[in-house]
Amino acid sequence: MKVASILTIAACLSILACGSKDDSFPVITIPEIPTPVDKGWTFETNPVWADEFDYTGKPDASKWGYDLGGSGWGNNELQNYTDKETNARVADGKLTITARKETLENREYTSTRLVSRGKGDFLYGRFEAKAKLPSGKGTWPAIWMLPTDWAYGDWPKSGEIDIMEHVGYDPDRVHISVHTQAYNHSIGTQRTSSRIIDNARTEFHLYRVDWTPYAVRGYIDNQLIFEFVNEGKGSSVWPFDKKFHWLLNLAVGGNWGGAQGVDPDVFPASMEVDYVRVYKMIEK
Repeated sequence: MKVASILTIAACLSILACGSKDDSFPVITIPEIPTPVDKGWTFETNPVWADEFDYTGKPDASKWGYDLGGSGWGNNELQNYTDKETNARVADGKLTITARKETLENREYTSTRLVSRGKGDFLYGRFEAKAKLPSGKGTWPAIWMLPTDWAYGDWPKSGEIDIMEHVGYDPDRVHISVHTQAYNHSIGTQRTSSRIIDNARTEFHLYRVDWTPYAVRGYIDNQLIFEFVNEGKGSSVWPFDKKFHWLLNLAVGGNWGGAQGVDPDVFPASMEVDYVRVYKMIEK
């Protein structure tokens, strides 16, 4: 009887597995995320968007807007960002962003945070800026990019690309980084490379990122120092498939910039930018 029962059960399982087609049990196919492949993308030789700063006055309003206010900007920064020409002025072929020790509303410093949001938004490309950095403890200049539409959620879920960061208490050490939900400084997993750049505060240097579907690569004076590769694990790791825009700013103090204090005697302090250019990626 025991052997007969086993045979009966086996026969029933065979009927369920191999019997007539039953549409009530559809086959579920789980799509695979394709493994990213480096196609060796190149870039056009003429910029698709640029500001050469070959005029005089406030930054070109057709290319730049402003983030305003003294909220601390998530980093306990000390400045109040303004749209005043005393904080951001174009003359002599360059943009000068100046942080000043002056009281405005609830802050003792003023500065500027320029943004190309809505006026220069890009998906992939070569992004470069030639700049000279400020000196002094408490200065925190940055040339960077943020998502325009925040499609994957608030920071850091939608990503951040830092083309150049520098803190005044660690002179001439320049940082290139990315931040994502999986890799960010708030949980100690950010992806960063740093390099000592001789005369970063007295001479202009070229800061650049090449952004493709495969990787974000960072360069200083055309030397590769940073690479972040798309792991093919979705937006928590790679949110860099949406449009981003430029930010140019000079912060004062903050969690990183003010980690060793702020020297009020170094102000006014300025970051100078010779040009900003974007080159379109050539599709393959």
